[in-house]
Amino acid sequence: MSRRGPKHFAKLAFVMSDADEPGDTDLSVFRDRVLAADGGDDLLALWRRKLTAWDFEQSPAWSATAPRTPERRTEIYDKLAFGGELRKALDAAVPVHQESGPVTISREFKPWYTREQAANRSFYWTSYERLLRRKGWGDAAVSSLDEAAHAVVERLADPTRAEPYGARGLVVGYVQSGKTANFTGVTAKAIDAGYRLVIVLGGTLNLLRGQTQRRLDMELIGQENILGAADPDDPDAMVGIDYQDDEDWPAKFVSFGARPSQLGAFDIERLTSRDRDYMSLERGISALEFEKPNRTLPLHDPSNLHAARARVMVVKKNKSVLENLVKDLKKIGPILGEIPALIIDDESDQASVNTTDPKKWAAGTVTRTAINGQISKLLKLLPRAQYVGYTATPFANVFIDPGDEQDLFPRDFLISLPRPTGYMGVQDFHDLDTVDGDEGDAEKKHVRGIHDSTGDRLQEALDAFVLTGALKLYREEHGVPSGPFRHHTMLVHESVRMAEHAALAERIETMWHNAAYTGPEGHTRLAALFDEDFRDHADGSLPTPTTYADLKPYVAGARRLINQGGSPVMVVNGESERDYAQPDLDFDRTPNVWKILVGGTKLSRGFTVEGLTISYYRRTTQQADTLMQMGRWFGFRPGYRDLVRLYIGREEQLGKGRNAKTVDLYEAFEAICRDEEIFRAELARYAPLVDGRPQVTPAQIPPLVAQHLPWVRPSARNKMFNAELVEVRSPGTWVEPTAYPDTSDGLAHNTGCWDPVLAALGEDPVRMSAGGGPEYEARVGTISHETLTGVLCDLRWSLPSQFSPHLEFLLAAGGRSAAIDDWVVIMPSQTSTKRVEASILGHGPLSLARRSRRRGALFGAISEPKHRAAALRIAGAMEAPGNASVEQLARPRRGALLLYPVVESEPRLSSDGTLGAGDVVMAFSFVAPPSSVGSGRALVRFRTKDSGRENAIVIDRDEAHT
Repeated sequence: MSRRGPKHFAKLAFVMSDADEPGDTDLSVFRDRVLAADGGDDLLALWRRKLTAWDFEQSPAWSATAPRTPERRTEIYDKLAFGGELRKALDAAVPVHQESGPVTISREFKPWYTREQAANRSFYWTSYERLLRRKGWGDAAVSSLDEAAHAVVERLADPTRAEPYGARGLVVGYVQSGKTANFTGVTAKAIDAGYRLVIVLGGTLNLLRGQTQRRLDMELIGQENILGAADPDDPDAMVGIDYQDDEDWPAKFVSFGARPSQLGAFDIERLTSRDRDYMSLERGISALEFEKPNRTLPLHDPSNLHAARARVMVVKKNKSVLENLVKDLKKIGPILGEIPALIIDDESDQASVNTTDPKKWAAGTVTRTAINGQISKLLKLLPRAQYVGYTATPFANVFIDPGDEQDLFPRDFLISLPRPTGYMGVQDFHDLDTVDGDEGDAEKKHVRGIHDSTGDRLQEALDAFVLTGALKLYREEHGVPSGPFRHHTMLVHESVRMAEHAALAERIETMWHNAAYTGPEGHTRLAALFDEDFRDHADGSLPTPTTYADLKPYVAGARRLINQGGSPVMVVNGESERDYAQPDLDFDRTPNVWKILVGGTKLSRGFTVEGLTISYYRRTTQQADTLMQMGRWFGFRPGYRDLVRLYIGREEQLGKGRNAKTVDLYEAFEAICRDEEIFRAELARYAPLVDGRPQVTPAQIPPLVAQHLPWVRPSARNKMFNAELVEVRSPGTWVEPTAYPDTSDGLAHNTGCWDPVLAALGEDPVRMSAGGGPEYEARVGTISHETLTGVLCDLRWSLPSQFSPHLEFLLAAGGRSAAIDDWVVIMPSQTSTKRVEASILGHGPLSLARRSRRRGALFGAISEPKHRAAALRIAGAMEAPGNASVEQLARPRRGALLLYPVVESEPRLSSDGTLGAGDVVMAFSFVAPPSSVGSGRALVRFRTKDSGRENAIVIDRDEAHT
């Protein structure tokens, strides 16, 4: 059962048994063992691990089926020669994990890092894998990390190749989703494969750098490499050794049992420590001198490479630190060209990106910002260095000029990691499929809006913090599996100004001392909040009291923990590093952090607020990536995700004076979440190869970046350049334009364009449903493809670039190719008791829909989820059948279009019930049939602009969209 794939198991069992013939081997005993096994059975655990690993393996030589599919599992059973009953038993014990894996956009590369090679050199990866399992990671989680890390390493250059090549890549995760685990796995696999210098750029603060250093030391580098030659039983030898004051040392730090070099592997030498960043010292210089057993051959020759120690350093993204490193590397000399190096840039969209204005470069010479310039020097000094950026907000990275060879554009690969199991993210706080104004389940459970009418709700948020602390203590005592809850925190983020933080902290202190949590007034408030909020939304699988009286004894314990040290509040801000040297901020060294954290920027990017349960957020910004990084409430919340609450401003002031406007921060988060989800979905669409070649390369990614909300740009203005998207081909995919005109003339023009479509609608309503969804009534008609494209070509848009690539696709689907014959147009009838019907252009009566724009020309969601299923079924994009009306309309080469006459306020109808053409938005969504995919054609066509192409220009993206 090697990584070479499954083999005939009965034959293997015969070799290990006393049977006379292979056919005599009885697998029924094995089947019965599987059926009777409990969760702790060692044999079942082994099979679960092997089956999951085979299920996940990408493009193995032994298989032609897709990973994580029933077809792959069937192939595995066939190769193992398992019978039907054994297959059923194993399927029940080890279900196929069918969730999606990492999505990769890549240039073509020469395969070198095979699964066999990875298995042959896997000392540090195997150790890391064992540690993850000890930490409670399941087989699917470990295999998923293995798959994603392997996908990164195989796209780096072969460390033993003769010609130097430095790959550039980007890995996109989710905010607070465990990206560190991925790059730890990548580092383990890379050094096993032969990379001998690893430089991790670990944030812009010592606090963040130290967190990353500790994580790598604990999970990868291990006790023996940290100790070196020091004797752990000799107190004098241990002076100055890291982690002597760490409660997790040595029990939770990886141990190999001996120095790796004594076990046939190689040692790792740390060039930085928990408390010491890279310094320009003689010891640092000598440590960078690589030994070569065979001096006649370069270091990257296998005879030298696999005998050499690896060097690992975690350095802060700081100009002086990086200058010291560059200066020391220059002293090493020619061997720099022989060192296979790996540079991992955590939060790579922060500080690393060159933000100088290309228009101001002198005579075409690139001017670089400080950190970007030092990273570029590192890459130039190390021609065999591979650069891999990690971020949850990739827009700044993909907008880097791909023509700048010295910059950090991910020219070789971009990998989007899957949403991890147990992660609390966008879908837990935002109901992305609801129509404007509707409150979905996620919002009801976790989001508490702050409106002018509700007051600031800060006291309620404090009460929720105390109440959830008491609930955690209750759950600990009642045996919740994920307990004990070591940390319990609340985040308050209103401003970036330190003076305002101090005033807010003082206000919270006063509010805390006046809250009367030990008296009847406080308990009355907590009881009401428990009854009105937390009891109804509690996870039924977790212990939760039925009445506040049962919870009340735990409130005193929560209050005592929060108030330890004399204050419940901790301010997290400052202009220098010493401002962050607060013991209570070190979640690793402090046994219990139960605090209310008040701060600004430093509470956002890269800083993990452990135990975060209550977030109070009211800070505005106009940059999507900055806003997303402030979403500290995203993350893993084992045992208390049902207790998480987000208090967020729904009516906040943005700007001052005449430019001031009121914005909805929850809406802004939802908009950028949509932008990121679309970005990930687009990557997934274009990742499959066409005729064995990539459809797109990373250089063609920028046009896939969406912008749902006009006042929130994807990234800072100085991090963006333009790339023109010519065509998006979207067969079987829901397309919903939102950039309709906002003037009466523009609307009237568009309404007139739809006249032939309105004329084609039947008079009698038709009842429609599909996929088991609810039925609804609609007026239905059929039009030719030429009629529809004629209408669409004449429409006006507030943002033409949003729809023009889709129109290009629809035009190409007609003509001689005739990939689409005709379209079914569906105009749903509204069911609200306040519904209004009107005549438009002499057609009607038509049912009007109410929708609103997002503080600008763009609408939010327009189509209703219950209406989409029938359209998808008619277009052949959904297999689940519909009712008789839908099935009669479904046929090949036919598309479906939902049409909504939308009003944005109370409609102004004439006496005869007519609505003016300039008072209605004829909004639509469509799905093209699968036949429109064509034969072997890529889904996108680009016309990109970058400085490496003739007559290229760099323009401001905002100007391009006005």
